[in-house]
Amino acid sequence: MIQRQQTLWLLLSTLAAILSFPFPFATGQLVEKNVAVFHAVDASSHFLLLLLTGATIVISGATIFLYKDRKLQMKLCLLGSLIAAGIVVFFILQMNKMEKATLALYSILPVLVLAGYIMAYRNILKDEKLVRSLDKIR
Repeated sequence: MIQRQQTLWLLLSTLAAILSFPFPFATGQLVEKNVAVFHAVDASSHFLLLLLTGATIVISGATIFLYKDRKLQMKLCLLGSLIAAGIVVFFILQMNKMEKATLALYSILPVLVLAGYIMAYRNILKDEKLVRSLDKIR
């Protein structure tokens, strides 16, 4: 299980999603009632971001242990990558609500979640093709 490449990519997605909670995506000033307040956008700054990020953690963690069912694993990777793309878009929308917003160094974390899902999907697809080619030999 751990020696498979897709497991490592899914672990990367899980770790990056977990790290997006304490580390901000962007920082800037948010104007509330004519007062500029320092604001940092992270995974726990908005309820929808919290739910979506939690969903990616659960999906990537569960997908690791479904290594015997590659078709379900591929479907979950696609679902996870769609959610991860939604997270990236939602982070950008939250950043655009701020004035003088700057991307933080950790803004790469949601992109790593998405990349991990895509790379895991590619490797699961390679495994599926390998199994199909071996079935033709029998």
